[in-house]
Amino acid sequence: MYTIGTIGSGSVGTVIARLSIRAGHSVVMSNRRGPNSLVELVQAFGPFARAATAAEAADSADIVVVAVPLSAYKNVPVDRLRGKIVIDANNYYPDRDGHIDELDTERMSSSELLQRHLPTRLSSRPSTTSPPNTSQPSRDRTVPIEVPSQSPVTPRGPKRP
Repeated sequence: MYTIGTIGSGSVGTVIARLSIRAGHSVVMSNRRGPNSLVELVQAFGPFARAATAAEAADSADIVVVAVPLSAYKNVPVDRLRGKIVIDANNYYPDRDGHIDELDTERMSSSELLQRHLPTRLSSRPSTTSPPNTSQPSRDRTVPIEVPSQSPVTPRGPKRP
């Protein structure tokens, strides 16, 4: 069993948390509004979910899912993610996020933008995402997961009965 941290608790973060618990993992959820805004949600998920700040979610998790509006990627707690597996579940929507030249001109993908910000390797978003207003698959390129050999991922969290 692993502890999955979500930085972002919108639709994507909530689905990730629900499926993680269903698969036998514990989750630590966070959002920009703080842990108190997540009390009802984590109560509904049961004893294997808890609310925290983004920094606490990053500290507590074996694997961290970043699921925030792309405009907020610079608020991701960089130092707390060092050595962690980070999964990018961001999507770029210019109307919501503002225009980002590197993305608009396709010089860089949103995953590469997040990667540049983070001290760790990450997995790109799932291939099922699409750019806004199209049915075409995303042009983002996958960035391989790299698990540091010096610090293997060790399952943590409450023991299940």
